[in-house]
Amino acid sequence: YVVAHFHYVLSMGAVFALFAGFYYWVGKIFGRTYPETLGQIHFWITFFGVNLTFFPMHFLGLSGMPRRIPDYPDAYAGWNALSSFGSYISVVGICCFFVVVTITLSSGNNKRCAPSPWALELNSTTLEWMVQSPPAFHTFGELPAIKETKSYVK
Repeated sequence: YVVAHFHYVLSMGAVFALFAGFYYWVGKIFGRTYPETLGQIHFWITFFGVNLTFFPMHFLGLSGMPRRIPDYPDAYAGWNALSSFGSYISVVGICCFFVVVTITLSSGNNKRCAPSPWALELNSTTLEWMVQSPPAFHTFGELPAIKETKSYVK
C-alpha cells in the first residue's frame, strides 16, 4: 500500500501539477497557443497510464510485497506485469507532451495568444491578464485600475 500511495502522491499530485502549470502559463510566457487537442490526448493517455501503473501496487502491497528488493516472488508477477504495461503507456503520454512542447515553441506555430484567454482584457481581475502575451520588459508606466466588483478582489 505504501508504494502505491507514495507514487500516486508524486505522479498524480506533483507531476500533473507541473503539467497543469505548463498548459496554464505557456501562452502568457511565450505568446503562442498550444494544440489543445494534443494537450487533451497527452492528459488522458498519461492519466490512464499512471493509474494503470500505480493502482495495481495497492494490491501488491496488501498482498505483502516488500519494497526495495531486486527480485520479487512469482506470485506478484501478474500485478507487476500490469504495472509495467501501464508505465509503457505513461511513456507514450510523456512523448505526447514533448510533441505539444515542440509544436508550441516551434517557429512554425504562428498562432499568437490573446492577452487574456477569457476575453477579459477590459475587465481583468488581475494584472497579468491586462498585458500582451508575452509581456514586454516594462509593462506599466502607472498602475492600472482593476474594475472588478467580485468579493475575492476586495
